[in-house]
Amino acid sequence: MHDWIARHAAAIAARAERELEALVAVSSPSGDVRGAEEAAAVAAALAPGEVTVERPPCSSPNHAPDLLLRLTGTGRRRLLLVGHLDTVIAHPDHQPLRREDGRLVGSGTIDMKGGDVLALGVLRALVDRRDELAEAALLLVCDEEWRVGAFAHTDRFAGFDACFCFEAGQTAADGRDEVVVRRKAAGTVRVSAYGRSAHSGSAPDAGANALLALAAAAQAVAGCHDPAGPHRMTAVPTVLHTGEAFNVVPDSGELVCDVRADSDAAFAGVLAAVPGAVGGARLEASLLREWPGMDARAATAGLLERASAAIGRPIAAGARGGASDAAHFAASIPWTVDGLGPLGGGAHAPHEHVAAVSLGPRAEIALALTDVALSDPGHT
Repeated sequence: MHDWIARHAAAIAARAERELEALVAVSSPSGDVRGAEEAAAVAAALAPGEVTVERPPCSSPNHAPDLLLRLTGTGRRRLLLVGHLDTVIAHPDHQPLRREDGRLVGSGTIDMKGGDVLALGVLRALVDRRDELAEAALLLVCDEEWRVGAFAHTDRFAGFDACFCFEAGQTAADGRDEVVVRRKAAGTVRVSAYGRSAHSGSAPDAGANALLALAAAAQAVAGCHDPAGPHRMTAVPTVLHTGEAFNVVPDSGELVCDVRADSDAAFAGVLAAVPGAVGGARLEASLLREWPGMDARAATAGLLERASAAIGRPIAAGARGGASDAAHFAASIPWTVDGLGPLGGGAHAPHEHVAAVSLGPRAEIALALTDVALSDPGHT
């Protein structure tokens, strides 16, 4: 293993548990300004002193500004590291870090404060390679878990040499280390129903039942579910709100569905499948949230091969169905690799955790990719 990788991976692993404990101690549910500000302050304190700290506006309104840590040098390479500080866990349910049988358990550990800690470690490791760097930037956003608008940062980093995102890591079926180079596009379909209320006992047929209309819409969306099909489409109704009293025909409501496919162009077919009206109730379908997919398999094949050689073990190219901010950069930064965070599980659940033993090996992978991105003569 290259000396720079081994030395800094050991240093990252030695600090990672304490740094993760500090970040997880902050409850930072998406949209909470105070929590985001505190988490950003902790992350900035863990960064090397050589960086400049910027707070660009968040993509989502009424959120704290995002955190951008920039390390500049005298070289040519430009590297982007990506993470997020927000979680989906509300303040009353937040759990600080605890240690259980080799697991670091707590809210936001695997999604994705464990990855943030590794990214901060890589940024520290880059301090002694500033002669090869024009810029290394670590972008930690505050709204990844629930962003419905456009992503604000794509143009700022277009043309960088590499983008490394530190969402949770994974292993291949044969046990090899794996990173994520392919992700589905993700969307949120919202169906609004507009019916007519009536007494459900004395005049039920005078109403137009929004609940029944939304049930039909849910079936229509679910009918698009075809994970083995040409678009690898998953279409899953997830949230339904309608009705206010047991004896009143519901006159309005809303259905929310999660859709994923290889391309976001496939979502148009889901919207078209929702009927315009059912039983006199009008339905309106719209795409509330739309994230692009990414497929960097071909572009990153050589990168992964050389990084594997640098650490003396194979790094496999993997896929994942979940959305990630890496996908926003893949179109303009061909060397985009995700899944560089530690191993673990239970994202968004009470048993969310990081496997402590994975921190060092996953740091080695991230550093190996970084080393190749800095030194590969065939990539400019």
